[in-house]
Amino acid sequence: MVADYSAAYLLTTRADGRVKAVSAEPAVTDGVLILQPSKGSAANLAGNPRATLLFPPPAPKGYTLLVDGVATADAPEAEIRFTPHTAVLHRPARHADGPPAPDTVTGCANDCTPL
Repeated sequence: MVADYSAAYLLTTRADGRVKAVSAEPAVTDGVLILQPSKGSAANLAGNPRATLLFPPPAPKGYTLLVDGVATADAPEAEIRFTPHTAVLHRPARHADGPPAPDTVTGCANDCTPL
């Protein structure tokens, strides 16, 4: 599924509750997504390992892939290891005239489909 998307945004939460977003190009290794280092994201993950990867639609009116999970970084300059827990393809119903869901998904509705 991730191979259908070229890039993502890693969303982490700061101690004061504000969300930090950084661009990422994850690579999948043994079911874990490996992301480039980010000092700010690593600091956020040290306090709260829950994170989300948001993959924008590859085409206008396409599906956004949202993946929730936990992530860790052994050091601020270390790669980030993201372990997915849940995922959903999502797009507004008003975009139903857009491209179909990726071939790797069947039974996808116009709103969202848990994976």
